[in-house]
Amino acid sequence: MADETAARVREVLAELKAMGSEKNRAGMARYGINVDRAYGVSMTAMKPLMRRFRGDHALALALWATGMHEARILAAQIADPRQFTPALMEEWVAAFDSWDICDQVCMKVFARTPYVREKVQAWAADEREFVRRAAFALIAGYAVAAKKAPDAAFLAFLPIIEQQATDPRNFVKKAVNWALRQIGKRSIALHKPALALAEKLAASPDRTARWIGRDAVKELTDPKQLQRLSRWS
Repeated sequence: MADETAARVREVLAELKAMGSEKNRAGMARYGINVDRAYGVSMTAMKPLMRRFRGDHALALALWATGMHEARILAAQIADPRQFTPALMEEWVAAFDSWDICDQVCMKVFARTPYVREKVQAWAADEREFVRRAAFALIAGYAVAAKKAPDAAFLAFLPIIEQQATDPRNFVKKAVNWALRQIGKRSIALHKPALALAEKLAASPDRTARWIGRDAVKELTDPKQLQRLSRWS
C-alpha cells in the first residue's frame, strides 16, 4: 500500500508540474503567495484532481509530506477531517508558509474537526505569523462550515479577536478582520455584538485595530448584508 501511494504521489506531482507555468508563479507571487516550492498551478486547473481524489486521506498525507505548494493545496481539498487528531493539526499548522495554504487547510479541514475551540485559543496566543493567522482563518471557516454550532461558540471568540487586533503583521490583521466579519454575518444574534466590537476597534488609538474595526463596520453595516441576515433569520 505504501508503494502504491508513493507511485500515485509521483503521478500527481508530474501532473501538477505539467500544468504549472512561470507566468502563474509570478502571478501568485504578486498576491503574496510563497512560490519557493510552487509549480504555478491555479486552483481552477486543480479541480479535476480534487474531484478524482476527494476523500483519499492516505494520498492527502503523502502529498502534504512532499512540501510542494500545490500538493499541499490539493491535500487540503481531499483530506478527511474526521481522521485528524490534535497532534496532526499541530504538525500541519507548524508547516504553514503561505497564507493560501493556511486558509485552505483551515476552511476545508480544520474547521470540520471537533478541536476548533482549543486550537483557536492556542494558536491565537502563538507568536508565529501563520500559526496566529490560522486561529482566525479557523474562526472564519468554522462560521461557514458549522451550520449547527450555537451562537455562544462564536461569542467566545470575540475577546480573542479583540486581544489580537493590534498585531500589525499583514497576514494576521487581515485574518482577524475576516474572522470578525464572518461572525457578524452568521446571524442576526451575532451581528450586534460583532458590530459593537468592530465599532470599538474603529475608535481605538491603535492603527491596526482601527483598520480592522473600520473595515468590519463597513461590511457589517452594508444594507445588502443586513437584508441577507434578515432573510436567513
